[in-house]
Amino acid sequence: MDNKIVLAFVGMPGAGKSEATAYLKEKGIPFVRFGQFTDDEVKKRNLPLNPINERTIREEFRRELGMGAYGIMAKPKIQELLTKSRIVVLDGLYSWEEYILLQKEFPVKLVHIYAEPEKRYERLAVRPIRPLTKQEAHNRDIVELEKLNKGGPIAIADNCIQNEGDLAQLHEKIDSLLIKLTQ
Repeated sequence: MDNKIVLAFVGMPGAGKSEATAYLKEKGIPFVRFGQFTDDEVKKRNLPLNPINERTIREEFRRELGMGAYGIMAKPKIQELLTKSRIVVLDGLYSWEEYILLQKEFPVKLVHIYAEPEKRYERLAVRPIRPLTKQEAHNRDIVELEKLNKGGPIAIADNCIQNEGDLAQLHEKIDSLLIKLTQ
């Protein structure tokens, strides 16, 4: 695993984690989106892809496999991608248990994407898929911290990117981080 990097973007909803992943995808860097496991299972069961069914599947995975469920499911894909690429990005690492599980096998670097709550709530209100009101966004913050053990990976992140500006500024910060990590 020398010179390999598994880059996991962590942070609260609306901070810019998916935007960061999308930017690196455009650069040809492979990624694993943890939510894809949920989407695939919903589709496999011929259910409509909606928040209720997605939540049902997520909770079922975690009941069956524990809080590290998505890390367990992601391991084979991460291993495969690392045979082809020096860097693999993780989009959706949430829980402390996922992090602990994956860092035992991979050179995981946590990158906290941070934006103040008001900025995040503004973004979440206007996003095209599953927009949230300010109260819904706040409630989601609480649920993710209390039920998904999300605070640990954020607290010990190796790097932090402040994302209060526009996409061009976020992209510049990601480019700088990549230079730092690959030197």
